[in-house]
Amino acid sequence: MTATHPALLGLLPLPRHVEMTSGEFVPSAFAHVIAPSDAPSIGVADHLVADLQAVAGVHLSLARTRSGHGDIELSLHPHRADLGAEGYELLVAPDGVAVVAATPHGLWNGTRTFVQLLTPGTMAAVPALHIIDVPRFEWRGAMLDVARHFFSVDHVIRFVELIARYKLNRLHLHLSDDQGWRLEIPGWPALTAIGGSTATKGDQGGWFSVADYAEIVAHAERHFVTVVPEIDMPGHTNAALASVPELNVDDVAPPLYTGVEVGFSSLRLDRPATARFVRDVVATLAANTPGPYLHIGGDEAHSTDHDEYLAFVELLQREVAQHGKRMVGWEEIAQAPLHRDTLVQHWLKADTVAAAPTGTRFIMSPARHTYLDMKHQPDDPLGRRWAGAIDLDAAYEWDPAALVPGVLDPQIAGVEAPLWTEKVRTFAEVEQLCFPRLVCLAEVGWTPQPSRRLDEFLVRVGEETRRLAARGVHVHRSALVT
Repeated sequence: MTATHPALLGLLPLPRHVEMTSGEFVPSAFAHVIAPSDAPSIGVADHLVADLQAVAGVHLSLARTRSGHGDIELSLHPHRADLGAEGYELLVAPDGVAVVAATPHGLWNGTRTFVQLLTPGTMAAVPALHIIDVPRFEWRGAMLDVARHFFSVDHVIRFVELIARYKLNRLHLHLSDDQGWRLEIPGWPALTAIGGSTATKGDQGGWFSVADYAEIVAHAERHFVTVVPEIDMPGHTNAALASVPELNVDDVAPPLYTGVEVGFSSLRLDRPATARFVRDVVATLAANTPGPYLHIGGDEAHSTDHDEYLAFVELLQREVAQHGKRMVGWEEIAQAPLHRDTLVQHWLKADTVAAAPTGTRFIMSPARHTYLDMKHQPDDPLGRRWAGAIDLDAAYEWDPAALVPGVLDPQIAGVEAPLWTEKVRTFAEVEQLCFPRLVCLAEVGWTPQPSRRLDEFLVRVGEETRRLAARGVHVHRSALVT
């Protein structure tokens, strides 16, 4: 798509099909938003009303039926199998706007696109057009590590709102690591009292109560974002080991750890408390996570005996399946026999992924393209460098189906960009590392590969960088955009 109207510069990710038609639509304060009567669709309509007020300064009321010129109508058509669970059809005409989808999630995505067509701060005309849009992949996620450095409920809620702007639909929360344990587990109070007390570099810790976590999950649901909680096992577990002596050999807890090394800690299956610990942790995650996925980590377990690691993966798969959930793990779990519905998250070595059992599906998070804790430029003061600098070109110019030989779209659940926080201490730094690079990930996951062009994308992301900054988001100003 080559932008022929300034409003099209706001389209991120790029829709599958955009056709310009005749005329233009002017938002009117005398119009209404029409929505189906089910609660999720009403929620979409409420968000749209709020966004129209915030972006264009026009307040529309809700109505059950069309009442006049300029109405914005949201319609559910469950028979529209061509739109799938998240697709939508958007028709902008001089006399009104129509958003059609098979599900409320599709309506949400359609309204996100319509809001992007508005010019912030004005009631400027929107070009008449017809969009039919379906995502390439169903999993389009961002991971926030709250274990190395803790971020509050309010910070996570803000993060949800920012990623939902681009139709990202998974929030992967990394809730435990060597440096911190961040989720209340009933019956194990020391995990948060001790393990939640600190962070990397000895910074202040923190943790989420079950009620805190429920607030995050509910807010994400209202934005059609599925929370995927991760408790990393059997490695990356020093915070747990420091909190619960009976998980350790000889019942001796190690000291809390605030450094940045990896691979030195491990749970042990021969400890009587381990099975109960795993059972209670997984049960708590499952009971408080309405989404279908639980992430068990599984990476960099260098201190775990190989056979014990394989047994641990099988134990975790059984526990997760017992609660009717699907297990997700980092690519190292591919060396173990995997259940049919277990998802493998690729991050580093293609040969590790290639060894996964036939039929395995993957989440693609290649470090050299998606790791948001990497520096934008080699000389940036913020960020790490081990996977290389990742500017907008590196974050955008990659194809998930070209990473592992033989792993093509049908085997790929989707894409995800992780933000590890060993060196990320404030939420302003979170924003600066994520934006606008997360916009690249959103388009990689949504837009068909042949439709993506870096030069055209950079024009749109340049405009989006300015819009984000105007909203008070801390953004990186790439030299690649004007």
